Order: sequence, then C-alpha cells, then structure tokens
Amino acid sequence: METNHLPAERQLSSIEKMLIKEQVTEQIRTVYDPEIPVDIYELGLVYNVEVNDRGLVDITMTLTSPACPAAQSIPVEVKQKSEMVKGVTEANVNIVWEPRWETSMMSEEARLTLGM
Repeated sequence: METNHLPAERQLSSIEKMLIKEQVTEQIRTVYDPEIPVDIYELGLVYNVEVNDRGLVDITMTLTSPACPAAQSIPVEVKQKSEMVKGVTEANVNIVWEPRWETSMMSEEARLTLGM
C-alpha cells in the first residue's frame, strides 16, 4: 500500500510545497456545488490553500450560504480529493463565513458560464 507520509526527518522544499498547492488546487477544481454548473474554485468559494513543511494542507473556504444543501458533502469531497495528492499527509478544510461569499468573488469564466 502506498502512503503519502514523509519520513519523520524529511521536510518539503518550497518548490515541493508550491507543486503540492497547485495539484491540490487542480483537485479542488473537480468539486462542484450540485446546484451550480461551475466548480467551487471558479465560484470563489476557496479563499486560501496552504501547505506546511510536513505536507499538511489547510484549506480555508466558504459555501454559497449557511443553508447550502451540499454543506455536508462539499467539505468532505474537498478533503478527500486533496488527500489524494502525492505528498499531502493530511488536509484540513476550514469553513468560514467571513468574508461572506458574494457573486463578485466568482471568476470571469464562472460569470460567463452562468450568463452573468
């Protein structure tokens, strides 16, 4: 069985952390709110992705609203997909409500897709 864990003395270089962050971001781009045909990254729901020297990834994100029907499934999917990236030892998904999400946070691509 393959493991993502690094040897105890091993720390990631800044280049490795940058590559892991890019790969985690690509995985996040495969997560969709079931009611919106745009991935959560392009929707602007992901505020920050940080990778530490040990391969721990902290993802700060929000949802379109606290009453979002996918509030239980989206963070779990983000965590699972992030942890699939080689070098990630664990992913923590932190849901925040400040700043509050609004449509201006969407990428131009998302706005075009949604006809805005």
